[in-house]
Amino acid sequence: MGSVALLTLTGILSQAIGFVYRILLTRMAGAEILGLYQLILPVYSVLLSLTSVGLTTAVSNLSARYQALGNLRVVHQIRGQAVRLFFLLALLPGALLVVLSDGASVYLLGDARTQLGLILLVPCLLLTGVENLQKHYFYGTGKVCPAALTELLEHLLRAALILSLLWVLEPPTPEKAVGTIVLGMVFSEVASALTQTVLFRCYVGPPRSLAGQKLPPAALRRQMGQIALPVSAAALLGNLISSANAVLIPRLLVLGGMEQSQAMSAYGITFGMTLPMLLLPTAFLSALGLVLTPKLSRSAALGKEEEIRTQVRRWVGVANLILIPALALLAVLGSAIGSALYKEPAVGDHLSLLALGVLFSCWHGLFACVLSGVNRQGASAAVALVCDGVQLGLTCLTVGTWGMGGYALSFTLSSLLGAVLSWRVVSREIGLKLPVFAWFTAPTLAACLASSCGDLMETVLLRGGLSSLAAACGALLFGLLLYLAALQAMGVGQKGEP
Repeated sequence: MGSVALLTLTGILSQAIGFVYRILLTRMAGAEILGLYQLILPVYSVLLSLTSVGLTTAVSNLSARYQALGNLRVVHQIRGQAVRLFFLLALLPGALLVVLSDGASVYLLGDARTQLGLILLVPCLLLTGVENLQKHYFYGTGKVCPAALTELLEHLLRAALILSLLWVLEPPTPEKAVGTIVLGMVFSEVASALTQTVLFRCYVGPPRSLAGQKLPPAALRRQMGQIALPVSAAALLGNLISSANAVLIPRLLVLGGMEQSQAMSAYGITFGMTLPMLLLPTAFLSALGLVLTPKLSRSAALGKEEEIRTQVRRWVGVANLILIPALALLAVLGSAIGSALYKEPAVGDHLSLLALGVLFSCWHGLFACVLSGVNRQGASAAVALVCDGVQLGLTCLTVGTWGMGGYALSFTLSSLLGAVLSWRVVSREIGLKLPVFAWFTAPTLAACLASSCGDLMETVLLRGGLSSLAAACGALLFGLLLYLAALQAMGVGQKGEP
């Protein structure tokens, strides 16, 4: 519980830092440059999935498993093997990206102004991989404090460096502005990778002093591969599909009648402003996943099936008690909040549909964490690939006609499909029946009451002379208090309810 609370707190602070950073970045750079920056991020995600995503999962799961078995020397050995495998995997794609950056920017991303950012992604990738592998050792072994605090400092440092570089250098062209943003990322990753390396050496100590016996390297690589390969393959294919989806959206908007700059601005507003605002309430999910997955892995290794069901029932219920009201209130009040902060009225476009899609995607992500913890990564990967394929197909069919509303629809439907399919696998694997009232009925009824009354309160406050931002924030606070009162009236939180 303490680990989840710490990670949740640092996650919320990180999200808050990121939210303020995006507001300042939008005002300094503009929606078009933000769209160009968002356009190169799928390339970064593909490279990470190819090189390190599976390895980080393997490090976390195997560290938890061998710590539960008391073999700490293997825990130390896992980190060394993972770092070596990462550099081996990253060498070729990194070199190819540098050499082919011109063609990739023009023909793959459809905008030559992304070339400098693509080149600078390579050192950022190498540093991020080293940092994440060591960070997931801490998460897997339950030492969340060093990893959580350094991640929070990394977010703060990254925001400060990027904004400072933009302010000092004043890049004259969009290409140089995007490159400046990625350069700030590189500098922050240098500090993070060095810090994680030092912390790992301090916490673990020399391997000779650790209990247990080392495994043969080939046997350890085989165990890592059994976890990493399905995760990496699914992440790679999923990110390739998602990247194709992201790259196609501006082109489809242009085919639908927009000019290139308008299409890039619309893309930047949705992915750089609206969705990050909706993702604010999900800050605790990454923390929950980082703690829950190793716990389930330890329980699975020890054969504690009832403990697995108890953990899933409890934490998914807690997640829904937070997510459902937060996203319901943002769907109603987010337009006024986003427009006031970003100075961009289009932030509120398709807000309700996107909020619903974020909720479904959170459920999908939670169930994917459960499947990873019980060593069913293959099933989770298959569900993710099906949903990514559905989203890509729907995007191609709808965006050219309905604009970003078509994307919102495809995102929501594919996320719903992912939530349903992944739950079916989870229920079959761990033998858990769906707790309908605790997970859905109670928080949904309370959230509907809170959001409708919050909307009414916003109108009252606006008529009272408050600014749109103040009225929206006041209505948000009123809605949250009303939500808590409604839960109390239904008895949620008492007699075993979450």
